[in-house]
Amino acid sequence: MALAHNDIISIIMAIINQNQPLADRMRPTKLVEFLGQEEVIGQGKLLRQAISADKMPSMIFWGPPGSGKTTLAFIIAKKTKADFHQVSAVNAGLKDLREIIKRAETNARLGQKTILFIDEIHRWNKAQQDALLPHVEKGIIILIGATTENPSFEVISALLSRCRVFVLNQLTSEQIAVILKRALKDKLKGIGQAKIKIKLSVIKLISQMANGDARTALNVLEYAASLSNEVDKDLVRQAFQKSHLMYDKNGEGHYNIISALHKSMRGSDANAALYWLARMLEGGEEPLYIARRLIRFASEDIGLANSRALEQAVSAYQACHFIGMPECNVILAQVVVYMAKCAKSNALYAAYGQVANDVKQYGALPVPLHIRNAPTKLMKDSGYGKDYKYSPKFNYQEKQIYLPDKLKNRKYLK
Repeated sequence: MALAHNDIISIIMAIINQNQPLADRMRPTKLVEFLGQEEVIGQGKLLRQAISADKMPSMIFWGPPGSGKTTLAFIIAKKTKADFHQVSAVNAGLKDLREIIKRAETNARLGQKTILFIDEIHRWNKAQQDALLPHVEKGIIILIGATTENPSFEVISALLSRCRVFVLNQLTSEQIAVILKRALKDKLKGIGQAKIKIKLSVIKLISQMANGDARTALNVLEYAASLSNEVDKDLVRQAFQKSHLMYDKNGEGHYNIISALHKSMRGSDANAALYWLARMLEGGEEPLYIARRLIRFASEDIGLANSRALEQAVSAYQACHFIGMPECNVILAQVVVYMAKCAKSNALYAAYGQVANDVKQYGALPVPLHIRNAPTKLMKDSGYGKDYKYSPKFNYQEKQIYLPDKLKNRKYLK
């Protein structure tokens, strides 16, 4: 039986693509195929107009993994008439940059634009970014950077000021479900040829567990489909290395587990605190989020009982920022155990709550005259600073009122 023309093309493409990951094969090549990010790439938006007109400014795409940063760059690459170059900051350095700049200078003399796409631009150090700056400034190179990190901290200010920053949001589970259905149906680029049996509930499970990362969802689908022609929930959980944790970073589980960590430390249970910490980290939680919660805990639940706790928490945040996961897991473990074992006091937390209530209840009460600032003669004549007792002259034992009259007997700290 002779094969139809379309069947022959499908077979050829399947052979060509068999070693290419599904996530790469399914990457959109046109704006009409691009899913999500309506605030950035929707109809009438600046970036969409710039791509359609092939008039790109230097820009940085900032967003979580799998949100479409690289895909947008590839769409631009296909659309533009500029000389497009792609590098990864992980393995490209100054030598690569110099070669691209040399070509860009030649292009400029010939009236052609050059676009340089740097994936994970946050991994380039200051010297590398400095070397790029003058060429972006002169317009020899149009820069497109992609980063998962806050560019305010990871990109030098001079370079950042010459770029438009576009913030990409995490994809919704519904959007990821659409992407998965496309891959299951597409016989040319996807796995439609395999005729995988999969229920909508299983697609929904993958979409939810992918935590907004389309690449992760497609990788899991591809792996599960390689194991069986019938993909069920058990197979999906096997495909997710951490699926048994069922940790939703944006849902109820997120708040329940951070609450469990906080309360375990408050209750001085170091073992439980370590467990909840590991649940979050192994489930993919951002370590800096946990570090920020520890900083809060240090003052809210330990406070003056051990003022070193705040130092430990801030140091942990800085260390996590420097080295990231997985190396920073033991740093957070150290601080969590330290917090759990510390003496506790919520006196500051309780006192501030009472003060805030008084501020709201009584409004802007006047400052007592004797502790007001008196920089002019008129103010002095009006009684500002009159009868103020300078504490050192009284060996800090002076009897003096510092609160407003309506609150002069308040005792916030017990």
